[in-house]
Amino acid sequence: MNDVYQWFSFAGQDAALFIISMIPVVELRGAVILGAAMDMAWHKVFIISVLGNLLPIPFVLLFIKKVLYMLKRFPAFAGFIRWYEGRLVSRSEKFGAVSFWALALFVSIPLPGTGAWTGAGVAAFLNMRLRTAFPAIVLGVLIAGVVMTAGAYGVANILKAFP
Repeated sequence: MNDVYQWFSFAGQDAALFIISMIPVVELRGAVILGAAMDMAWHKVFIISVLGNLLPIPFVLLFIKKVLYMLKRFPAFAGFIRWYEGRLVSRSEKFGAVSFWALALFVSIPLPGTGAWTGAGVAAFLNMRLRTAFPAIVLGVLIAGVVMTAGAYGVANILKAFP
């Protein structure tokens, strides 16, 4: 993670953290931990990580099915894409009628494979509308951000900022 940060740090600490929070799998969860490790202010890390994590999500929601379809035509990617689609479909089948709240909860769980990127993929395979899926993902990212920030910085340190 530190090597990735060093590579992106040419634009400054904030920009590097923003870019890192956009990377699938790492997302906000890794960015918050990295920001805490660099002794950045918790509120600044929270804002940068949330915004960076959310920036690619509308594009993922709109284009993931098309991109996966195109990549499937290349033999080097076909096996992985079939596995990834199967994973998204199996997760999307668990959502059912409570899709908004289920999606928000799924994205908010700060574990690998449950972030905004996977949530956007699940929403796309559920054929959720952008105006339903995006707010659910935003809510989930905000909750995950609060949980990760509280865990990385400690609740007592965060509460010190409020008089």
